[in-house]
Amino acid sequence: MVSVSYIITYFGGIRNCLSIALLVNSMHTLIWMKDLPKLIVSVVGCELVGFLGTPFTISAIPTWYVTLNKPFFAPPSWIFGPVWTVLYFLMGVAFYLIWRQGWQKREVKAAGLFFLAQLGLNFIWSPIFFGLRAPLLGLVVIVAMWVSIVMTMKKFYPLSGLAFYLLVPYLLWVSFASILNGAIVVLN
Repeated sequence: MVSVSYIITYFGGIRNCLSIALLVNSMHTLIWMKDLPKLIVSVVGCELVGFLGTPFTISAIPTWYVTLNKPFFAPPSWIFGPVWTVLYFLMGVAFYLIWRQGWQKREVKAAGLFFLAQLGLNFIWSPIFFGLRAPLLGLVVIVAMWVSIVMTMKKFYPLSGLAFYLLVPYLLWVSFASILNGAIVVLN
């Protein structure tokens, strides 16, 4: 027969488990809220890099880019904006997943610095390729960017598999863009 003290203990244990679950959930929410500014800064910062390169791109497309000989696989110009917007968002989330682990940790700081280096190369590519109208110099920059992305991913993987995988579409797009940039150099 089940004793009253057993029932009280059982339900008391459930109550304690529920209390612990609520406490853990509250702590998770507080941690997430504490990290929310990092997420916002990460995503907005990456999107800002793309936004700041836009004037160079938009002004050059109708006046210069349309006159270039392009390979058969060159996508229409309108596709670049939406693709880059999504990629910058994914990059921002990936950076956030690393940054939230604590910048004071040596491996986090190293991964973050690699990320910022490739982001800097990303930032200067549009002004060089479109602004200076220098496809060859743009090719040098985009190849350096590709190498930096690979190194960033190598640093990200041990810290966050998800952050690593969020950068895969970016690497694939920059690989395609590098081939396109190289083809434009050859054809012009």
